[in-house]
Amino acid sequence: MTRERRVITGFSNPTVKALRALREKKHRKAAGKFLAEGLRLLTDARECGHVPETLVLADRRDPHPLLSALEESVEASGGEVIETSADILSKITGKDNPQAVAGVFGEFDTSLAALDRGGADIWLVAQALRDPGNLGTMLRTGDAIGAGGLILIDDCADPFSVEAVRASMGAVFTQRIAQARWDEFEPWLRGGPGQLVAASLRDALPYRGAPYAAPCFVMVGNESRGLPEAYEMACDLRVTMPMKGRADSLNAAVAAAVLGYEVLAELDS
Repeated sequence: MTRERRVITGFSNPTVKALRALREKKHRKAAGKFLAEGLRLLTDARECGHVPETLVLADRRDPHPLLSALEESVEASGGEVIETSADILSKITGKDNPQAVAGVFGEFDTSLAALDRGGADIWLVAQALRDPGNLGTMLRTGDAIGAGGLILIDDCADPFSVEAVRASMGAVFTQRIAQARWDEFEPWLRGGPGQLVAASLRDALPYRGAPYAAPCFVMVGNESRGLPEAYEMACDLRVTMPMKGRADSLNAAVAAAVLGYEVLAELDS
């Protein structure tokens, strides 16, 4: 039996206020939920086994078989489908031209204990990454190289922010995410197999052809400061990438991509 849909027509509706509040970290943490938008992203989520708890649809939208499948999945799982105007959907998502659909998901378990390090040959690690766009890009990179997930060390941007989820292009649903302090991560890493690799200038080898070993944890640092020296010195391997021009470093997410693909190539050879 199909559950009757709720139609929201007022900006002051409590549900609109609650959904809009998910754009702020403190409200996401309090609710244990996050917001994602767009048919492609929500379809990726559904195909990975993540069905929204709440689906919000624009009342004027074009029919699409993927959207119908998404609606059916939400209703079958006991979730709620809400219809509202494009203007109210814009207020919820914070975009002037929102896509016709948004979904609310429960936040994932981000503990190190939930990771299976043997489940992938490559893992990405980011320390004090502050830009949610870079974080989302690293998730997308991890998906592209077949990484197991992204481990966020110390004070990083929120992986469940609207900006990071959007930048991940759906990879927030395909990659495992863990959050920890350095003094939690290092003992966890050393408690099992794992090679920690960082891009560095300190006693570093050329990144091409370096002796990478699986599972390989590729670590990048803060966008402006890089990695603390103590963290670099704790790595099993430090590698350097040549800078042919005036730039002295790469963007953190770009560095992770370049190094990640080199690790992939070496482990596959």
